Amino acid sequence: MSLLERRLIRETNFGLTAKIWQISWGFVLLLCLLAAVGYTALYSAGGGPEPYATRHAMRFAFGLMLMLGIALIDIRFIARLSWPAYALGVGLLLLVAGMGHVGKGAQRWIELGGMQWQPSEFMKLALVLALAAWFRRASWERMGNPLFLLPPAIAVLIPVGLILKEPNLGTAFITAVVGASVFLGAGLRWWKVALIIVAVGAAAPVAYSHMHDYQRARITTFLNPESDPLGAGYNIIQSKIALGSGGMWGKGFMQGTQNHLNFLPEKQTDFVFTIIAEEFGLVGSFAVLGLLALIVTAGMAMALRCRHPYGRLVALGISVNVFMYVFVNVAMVMGAIPVGGVPLPLVSHGGSAMIMVMIGFGVLMSAHVHRDVEADGADEEL
Repeated sequence: MSLLERRLIRETNFGLTAKIWQISWGFVLLLCLLAAVGYTALYSAGGGPEPYATRHAMRFAFGLMLMLGIALIDIRFIARLSWPAYALGVGLLLLVAGMGHVGKGAQRWIELGGMQWQPSEFMKLALVLALAAWFRRASWERMGNPLFLLPPAIAVLIPVGLILKEPNLGTAFITAVVGASVFLGAGLRWWKVALIIVAVGAAAPVAYSHMHDYQRARITTFLNPESDPLGAGYNIIQSKIALGSGGMWGKGFMQGTQNHLNFLPEKQTDFVFTIIAEEFGLVGSFAVLGLLALIVTAGMAMALRCRHPYGRLVALGISVNVFMYVFVNVAMVMGAIPVGGVPLPLVSHGGSAMIMVMIGFGVLMSAHVHRDVEADGADEEL
């Protein structure tokens, strides 16, 4: 049987209904449960369904439909859009630098369709797609060639530099880690990554000298928040109080004093996890972290099941991105790292972050639905 005949049979048998059955509905259920956690926390943050919880539910419903729609798109079509998406992402970051909306000392947003969007969120996904497209045919010999690694390295440094300029240290850090994860997934040696980490560490004093005053204050506050308890250290001190006051079982839904007496700043966005910890305690916190761990693990499992390298690298990069969201946000509210303004995915209030996370999950699901496209010989694109 010829390649063309096998492809025709595959296209006939693998129609829309078959694709719908291939969707991981268990994974979709996990996302719905996490969004329900977000709705509950935001309901408490606002003292009712408004102003946060209802919007959160509507955005998730829209994002869910978007995710399922993207999941049905052939992953090979998405692969063709990888570098155009990267170019669009860089263009949007340049647009932010030129005419972006300024808020809280940072220029990170642009107005599109009557809504504020943060292009750095789109850039992380576009970077994963571009790197996966570059490395999809990489061999061990090519991975050892510096000239082969130089273009993708530049592709990582460009958005990281533009995001640092906004400035947005947390997202820049996550973008760099996500890019490094795709390099490693493609076969880059660990010791080379270790050299890069050492080089970045050596450059840290220089980077510190070029930071904005508020960024230096965040680092100083991280080291000693009690030095300015009513100023720069206020957020993290109140966050720690809320985390500890919940005890084992929590104070109960809508009973958090740090939350409802407005001691918690940015409680609906960056510090939403503290509401969960105060009202549902250590048990509730671990339950939410367990749910997030299941989502990341499921994403990694989908990466391993892909028969083509493009899908594996895309699924890996998106899963690492979600993991870094969780790690940075939770570590931040615990005072383990400086405050970086990173939301908790599908839990924190925010439009652009929610939609981009769901689009990323849609691409991940597309890689899963079309995980066997190479098995029938139709591998000219992947």
